[in-house]
Amino acid sequence: MRALILAAGRGSRMGNLTVDRPKCLLSLGGKTLLEWQLEALRGAGIREIGIVAGYLAERLKPDGVTKFLNPNWERSNMVASLLCADEWLRKDVCVVSYADIVYPSAAVAALVHERHGLAITYDTRWLELWRARFEDPLKDAETFKTDPQGRLVDIGARAKSLDEIKGQYMGLLKFTPAGWNLVRDLLSQCSESEINSMDMTSMLRRLIQAGKEVHAVPIAEPWYEVDNLSDLTLYTSWFKHKP
Repeated sequence: MRALILAAGRGSRMGNLTVDRPKCLLSLGGKTLLEWQLEALRGAGIREIGIVAGYLAERLKPDGVTKFLNPNWERSNMVASLLCADEWLRKDVCVVSYADIVYPSAAVAALVHERHGLAITYDTRWLELWRARFEDPLKDAETFKTDPQGRLVDIGARAKSLDEIKGQYMGLLKFTPAGWNLVRDLLSQCSESEINSMDMTSMLRRLIQAGKEVHAVPIAEPWYEVDNLSDLTLYTSWFKHKP
């Protein structure tokens, strides 16, 4: 079992805070975001971890972590970063994590124990977090639906009502080698420009539209997405009041 952290982007929404460091090196609650991620992954028993770097890649030197480089990070998105670790993803089961999220080891463990080739986690208590982050949660929340067997059937569209949202995708995924091959087959039909502009939810949506099974693992434990400065300010105030 491996894990891969996608940390190639700058995080321009964070303003001057990322002038001299990648977004994952911002601090929250006394640790960098990257330290939170490594702690959660290792707490779930994952020891072989990689990171895809890009912006200020030289600043990312975590001990015991294999480093991949996305040299085209300024003109590409997360799916292109995934392809930078193609060889890794072909060889073993791999949990993939965004670099701007904080989550518990329990969320990783739940994903690890999911037996299907393609799986993601989603937050069942998303509305509480979104109401704290946004005046109108529907302005940011995306559609998310599963069928009775836990298979993803809708993700990533603009939601018109809360009825269209069963949860929110967290930025944690798992691929078995067979699952990754399904992704590679899909991407082989896309142009380089399509791949460079493709975000993860768009890729997941294309997979389910092509009839591929993506299973969704519900998570009720607290987690945090640091998308912009207001998120970091909000969470910092919460962490200050934690016992």
